[in-house]
Amino acid sequence: MKSSDLSPRIAEISPADAPRELLLLADPSEAKVTAYLPRSRCFAAYSGPSPVAVCAVIPLSDAAYEIMNIAVAPSRQQRGIGTTLLGHVISVFREEGACRLEVGTGTFGYQLAFYQRQGFRVTGIDTNFFLTNYPEPIFEDGIQLKDMLRLTLVLRPFPEKR
Repeated sequence: MKSSDLSPRIAEISPADAPRELLLLADPSEAKVTAYLPRSRCFAAYSGPSPVAVCAVIPLSDAAYEIMNIAVAPSRQQRGIGTTLLGHVISVFREEGACRLEVGTGTFGYQLAFYQRQGFRVTGIDTNFFLTNYPEPIFEDGIQLKDMLRLTLVLRPFPEKR
């Protein structure tokens, strides 16, 4: 394992600079990526001069945000880069006063454990999400994705309304 993989350089980048080839690893719909990318805050992890991971986050409200995409180049997976990138994103939004981060993922697979290890908890199920929102079936470990799990990480309590 390269030492640069242990602590990649993380930077916020413009949506225009987000590496589309990485984004499409996590979301195979070019149309969906094109739709959410312009309103996203994007972060990239660099190992050397090129990005090896990317994360796109959109606002849901003043204090809630959704991680729309996080992906690591296949040749750099299983080296902690995704965990480092997600940890950085969590820290940025916590420091900026966000109350929660949300994410949607399949009902099984390594992605679910990835988010749960960072403290995300299942808060809902979007039944048939992958069947109704993607024209082509998506398979993970030979099983077709059908439902999306909604996960939430509470960063701090929402302020009470007066």
